[in-house]
Amino acid sequence: MKVLAKVLLMVVLSLGANLAMAAPDPCSATAAVTCTVDQIIEWAAPKAFDTIAIANITAQGDTPSASKSLVLYTNCDLDIIADKSAAARLTKTTDTLVTEYKLNYDAEADGANTWGVPSADWEDYTTFLGAGGSAVTHETLDGAVAVTLSARASNAAGTLADAGNYTATQTLTATF
Repeated sequence: MKVLAKVLLMVVLSLGANLAMAAPDPCSATAAVTCTVDQIIEWAAPKAFDTIAIANITAQGDTPSASKSLVLYTNCDLDIIADKSAAARLTKTTDTLVTEYKLNYDAEADGANTWGVPSADWEDYTTFLGAGGSAVTHETLDGAVAVTLSARASNAAGTLADAGNYTATQTLTATF
């Protein structure tokens, strides 16, 4: 009996020591983490199309055109509007040319690529992209679309413009 009591005492002391030496329960804390991404619209650097150099008009009925592209980065749907002021018309001193523009994009609506609605056809600078502009739809995981601006010049019907260099500045503005 004394041996059994001693064994029992050793087991109790052993368990007690193990319980006293056990690691404390973990104590956890949680942290909520948030981040907001603002709507972003950004033209690729240098934020300007290269000069659109239209070929020379060499005959009364010529309608030469040229195009340049610029990448637009976006993470939201937007509209592109065009300048319809006299600055967008090809002008030399007091003479002008018929000035038309067209807009196109590098991708179609396929659910994978950011895309835009191209202008239907050539439009006079005063009506280019209409009142609402050209809609661009952002697709998740694709935040870039190449915007192609085309410009076309011609003489007014039955006339011939003065010889020389004509210039215009078309400004496209991307807006939410």
